[in-house]
Amino acid sequence: MAGITIDGIRKSFGNTTALEAVDLEVADHEFVALLGPSGCGKTTLLRIIAGLETQTAGRVLIGGRDITGLPPRARGLAMVFQNYAVFPHLRVRDNIAFGLKMTGADTARIERQVKRTAGLLQLEKLLDRYPAQLSGGQRQRVAVARALAVEPAVLLMDEPLSNLDALLRLDMRAELKEVLREAGTTTIYVTHDQTEAMALADRIAVLHSGRIEQIGTPSDIYHTPATRFVGSFVGSPPMNFLANGTRILGIRPEDLDIVPNGDGMAFHVSVVEPLGAQTLLTGTANNQMIRVALAGEHHIPPGADLHIRPRPDRIRWMDAATGRALPAGTEPTP
Repeated sequence: MAGITIDGIRKSFGNTTALEAVDLEVADHEFVALLGPSGCGKTTLLRIIAGLETQTAGRVLIGGRDITGLPPRARGLAMVFQNYAVFPHLRVRDNIAFGLKMTGADTARIERQVKRTAGLLQLEKLLDRYPAQLSGGQRQRVAVARALAVEPAVLLMDEPLSNLDALLRLDMRAELKEVLREAGTTTIYVTHDQTEAMALADRIAVLHSGRIEQIGTPSDIYHTPATRFVGSFVGSPPMNFLANGTRILGIRPEDLDIVPNGDGMAFHVSVVEPLGAQTLLTGTANNQMIRVALAGEHHIPPGADLHIRPRPDRIRWMDAATGRALPAGTEPTP
């Protein structure tokens, strides 16, 4: 069993608090993404789990075993970094085998694991090449193969796709999801890319200012954000927020419908963005900026005056003072 327990982790750098009492449970074989903007504490938390950073308070357990005081090499972990971290003077096969050799694995196991992980990541034909002869995506696959070859209890990944171009990142994301599902390794994955987190993870922990704002499935995080921050950070374009006194009405752009004049809210269109699968309208309603995402192509000119209405089952009410979602049953009628 390789479940992970993060119990009351705090981290301060001098007078600056990076993490505040973070609690997180990751089940055996689960893939959890730590999602948030730069400076929210996600990489610091990952480095504490890895043993590369010492927490101010709290503990880390893997499989029920307290590893808080153990050095990185004794934790049963492997880590994949943003900058690939492959050895330029070693061939692909020797890069993959490096961790196994460091642990004193026998030749038969090394050969078996190199073959297995190279097959998982489609590297069989590249085993005798050097990193300089590889593309960025291939070098990142080598880094993942090296991490998986040691059969770690837990795999930690720190923004491993951020250095790739957009199309390659999309391809690599699909490959990575398939590989990690087949390997069955418990994984914690740090990213600031909400699309990446939603595509890969079983659950997402959204961090903000050193705290976990919400933990849930991608669907939970997207459709029922626990706070205004989560609604604004997850989703592209983000959730709309309309002030209503002490309450805020949150609604996704795709959950606003155009209705006949006289119904709903008056909406003045300022910008029209044809995006192929969607047409994105930006404008104002009740003197507040609103985005409306319509499926398909729509020939609506800038300057148009329309009426819009939120789908009642998609509204998320929040407290204006705290930014937190209202408990079920206490929401006002829109």
